[in-house]
Amino acid sequence: MPDTGGVREVKSAARTVELLEVLAARGDRPARLQELADQLEVPRSSMYALLQTLVSRGWVRTDVTGSLYGIGIHALLTGTSYLDSDPRVRAVRPYLDEASEALGETIHMGRLDGTDVAYLATRESHEYLRTISRVGRRLPAHAGALGKALLAERPDAWLPKGPYAALTPHTHTSRASLLADLAVTRERGHSIDREEGVAGIVGFGFALRYDMPAQDAISCSVPVARLTPGHEEHIVGVMGEIRTRIEGAAGGGTGAPHWR
Repeated sequence: MPDTGGVREVKSAARTVELLEVLAARGDRPARLQELADQLEVPRSSMYALLQTLVSRGWVRTDVTGSLYGIGIHALLTGTSYLDSDPRVRAVRPYLDEASEALGETIHMGRLDGTDVAYLATRESHEYLRTISRVGRRLPAHAGALGKALLAERPDAWLPKGPYAALTPHTHTSRASLLADLAVTRERGHSIDREEGVAGIVGFGFALRYDMPAQDAISCSVPVARLTPGHEEHIVGVMGEIRTRIEGAAGGGTGAPHWR
């Protein structure tokens, strides 16, 4: 259960949030009433009333038959507001543009959210275009360059016991294997994801240490077919310089609240 600082959790609010998270996680797979009632262990009548309330307010949408439910447009509006109001995201965006222009590859910014990384900004490569934007999506921290860069900023004891879910045949699934990788990451100064999160893609991750421990990171993703030793060296050099400049620019503070 999330830490509420000793304040009693409001059950109806928690149930609403859990429902929205379930629908968001399903992506393009709408859910039926009974599925949601079973998954959240809520009486069917209570789930129906909650869904109708959220449909009327735009947080949930339903099909013409009223039998399928998915995340609503107000979730997008709220998420966009988060990105627009976050001072770190606003400050980093120009540097992502610069890295993308210099390297011609896909550049990401992500933030640690529990044991996952949430993608906050992406600049797509003109050579390799994704059909679905990663912004607003999550990836297990153990399975990508962004996440491993941020895990390496934390003590080993922080890492869950495992085993971890495999996204590809190259994903670290054992704690021992991941710990060994993180040790190398700390020594090297950046993480490398060799087809661990997405088959055919190599990522290079750099934690942004304007917060301690780092909450945000940037990465560069490259198709394996286009990665040469020379290109890898160039990527590491450019991304390392970009990281240094971002941290330097953030050193004076943003004057914004320090969110927890």
